[in-house]
Amino acid sequence: MIITRSPYRISFFGGGTDYHTWYEEHGGEVLSTSINHYNYISCRYLPPFHPEYKNRIAWRILEYPNTIDEIQHNAIRGALKYYDVRRGIELSNQCDLPARSGLGSSSTFCAALIMAIKALKGKMISKENLALETINLERNVLKENVGIQDQIATVYGGLNHILINQNGDFKVEPLILNAKRKEHFNEHLLLFFTGVSRTSSEICKKQIDSAKSNVRQLTQMQEMVPEAVNILTSGRLEDFGYLLHEAWMLKRSLTDNISTSYIDEIYETALKNGATGGKVLGAGGGGFMLFFAKPEYHTKIKDALKNFIHVPFKFENNGTNTILYEPKLYSLNSYERIQYIHNEVMSV
Repeated sequence: MIITRSPYRISFFGGGTDYHTWYEEHGGEVLSTSINHYNYISCRYLPPFHPEYKNRIAWRILEYPNTIDEIQHNAIRGALKYYDVRRGIELSNQCDLPARSGLGSSSTFCAALIMAIKALKGKMISKENLALETINLERNVLKENVGIQDQIATVYGGLNHILINQNGDFKVEPLILNAKRKEHFNEHLLLFFTGVSRTSSEICKKQIDSAKSNVRQLTQMQEMVPEAVNILTSGRLEDFGYLLHEAWMLKRSLTDNISTSYIDEIYETALKNGATGGKVLGAGGGGFMLFFAKPEYHTKIKDALKNFIHVPFKFENNGTNTILYEPKLYSLNSYERIQYIHNEVMSV
């Protein structure tokens, strides 16, 4: 049995500069963090003598497909075909938070799925290669309209300044904050679910297509990233909230489907009750909203937004990893069996 997990992410600044239509001309920068809510994948090869079914796939629905091509879940079907999984498989997905909600759920799913498939095949993968393969799976195999920040954020984990070169290469620079400062920052953040799930691909496509007409806004949004980094590392923490508000005003002007009157009302309610800034997470249109406020205002804000689900969270640093690896010998080829037995003997 293999179990992998990937954390959801919160993107603070730089969203939109990770689309290829932007970074191929201007480069890109993002400030984001992973949080302690996760997407899990558990899987195993079915025993060759299993009498009940050839494959079992559990997600929002439960499937018993005879072949990979019959799998209804697009990403699972695409990944199993792309990585040439030919044996019968039992695979299940569990997640802490709803999909299509702005926390990078698609990338968390794909990263955990790829790592699980690699583990099934007895292979390890570096964080860099896992991020690159997750980007490739979403963009080139599944043909999704996505940027590249989510895949990097969930795979690496932590609070990071992500820099993207014009050729698509990236560098992940962790923010070095002492424990007290990092905890104090975390204590200023509030996360709410609006109750609206949406498919981000269409919203993202509009943002991708409109990049050249939004040069001023995207340039300003990119310039805010190092400014936010400086605030967190050596500035006045309250200024982070005001910068977040400024960035949200720019983001909502990119296309007409990023915000709605419903979202605007939630945002204004939070500001009236003590928040200094906030944003819709992800592509926009719904999902989760993040607010920055002094801790003494949190109760008031939560009371004002009592009709929405408040989700407490902490920063996390592990990124995508394998939390259980217990292969059955019959699921391995001869070379993998020898390696597994050797490792077990050497560990005694």
